[in-house]
Amino acid sequence: MQKNKFPKDFLWGGAVAANQCEGAWLEDGKLPNVTDVLVGIIRSGNNPSIKWNEEKQIWEMNLDPEKQYLSHDGIDFYHRFKDDLTLMSEMGFKAFRTSISWARIFPRGDEEEPNEKGLQFYDQMIDTMIDLGMEPVITLSHYETPLALIAEYGGWTNRKLIGFFEKYVRTVLTRYKGKVKYWLTFNEINNAFKIPFAAAGVVSFPPTNPDEPMADVDEKMIYQACHHMFVANSLAVKACREIDPEAHMGVMCSFSHIATYPENSDPENVVGTHLFKRKHYFYTDVMCRGHYPKYILNEWESKEIAPVMEPGDEEILAKYTNDYIAFSYYRSSVYSKNVEMKSDTGGAIGLSNPYLKESSPEPWKWPIDPVGFRLVCDELYDRYELPLFPVENGIGLKEDETDGMIEDPAREKYLRMHLEEMAKAIEDGCEILGYLWWGPIDIVSAGTGEMKKRYGFIYVDRFNDGTGDLHRSKKKSFEYYKRIIETNGEEI
Repeated sequence: MQKNKFPKDFLWGGAVAANQCEGAWLEDGKLPNVTDVLVGIIRSGNNPSIKWNEEKQIWEMNLDPEKQYLSHDGIDFYHRFKDDLTLMSEMGFKAFRTSISWARIFPRGDEEEPNEKGLQFYDQMIDTMIDLGMEPVITLSHYETPLALIAEYGGWTNRKLIGFFEKYVRTVLTRYKGKVKYWLTFNEINNAFKIPFAAAGVVSFPPTNPDEPMADVDEKMIYQACHHMFVANSLAVKACREIDPEAHMGVMCSFSHIATYPENSDPENVVGTHLFKRKHYFYTDVMCRGHYPKYILNEWESKEIAPVMEPGDEEILAKYTNDYIAFSYYRSSVYSKNVEMKSDTGGAIGLSNPYLKESSPEPWKWPIDPVGFRLVCDELYDRYELPLFPVENGIGLKEDETDGMIEDPAREKYLRMHLEEMAKAIEDGCEILGYLWWGPIDIVSAGTGEMKKRYGFIYVDRFNDGTGDLHRSKKKSFEYYKRIIETNGEEI
């Protein structure tokens, strides 16, 4: 690979989420958020551990004592963040992405005043990042809507959540003014239809079936929740420009879906691929172009599922669009008119691609397609002409320390191949701000709630049954990524 493909100020680093690493789920005033009642976002099947209280007319937490909610303790990042960030700094990180847990700042979500202990925790965490030379990249809501807002208001289908979110956003923007330059609003908002409880804060309210929290959730409800989140997103952009004009507010989507190929040149497969991809472009079309596209207006009209809007909403969407596009990319897929397209936290699932020879290990078997990464970058930049920030890319492997340092050549190879294709995207003309590996330290899986799927350059001694002493150790890939960062990508 030739030298100097990456800008001199390129933001190399890694990314995690509060709900997957912090633990301390009820400590220092924090109350539950949506993921605290899920074993795993996909594994739970959109059925959270809650029950309907007929007398109070609210949902209440109803954890299953037979299940392991590993996220409640995570990897204890809440108490170990200084040591963990020091390890990231040793790799040379220029940036580190995590989320602020909304329920640490406003535990219920509807309080008048924030929880000072929560703010103090993020004071320390953000200051530590800066002291170690890392740009904080902060997600405002990474599947972390406070549970009380779901239980008592019905979640994002209720317009009141716009105001609650805006208060939270203005609180943290003011608190961390001048410290955080890169903000993200809602993590992977385009997963709203796949995982509506986690991604869009939607629940049956009140339910027709008290034993099925998601029984009544339909397209109209999800579109209503999305509209409220879009308005909230724009108000976050507005708040950022007012409070800290030097900072940037981005949108974040799961864009593995954009790397979807038609099975063949059958026009029906080509058009079907286009229409499938457009379902995911919809979100950035609104948040980055500033209006609802005609194709979605036609769908609403034909199905009679248009969300309720208030006067002024469309003007807000048009005026306050996002500054950059952050996204996750893990794998590609193949569309066929004869196969139902499905998806999970990694992206779309269609036909197997005979041209891809490698995949992640069983049971996940995510196909490895670095060229799809370049395609996603090119398509996004051509469509929106906004700076791009890949904030999630990585491979999960099964690993243990029984024989000393973990040798992980598959992780090094995955990283190398994707960086080579990202360099080509930069040559294609894409403006790319940085690259954040998911996750640089082993954390609890969002999709399955397990520890056995390990992404990190740093091993954490914790297992699916909750055992382990939580010690950290470097894998061989730690030094590989360190060398890449030291040379600004010249030695891949």
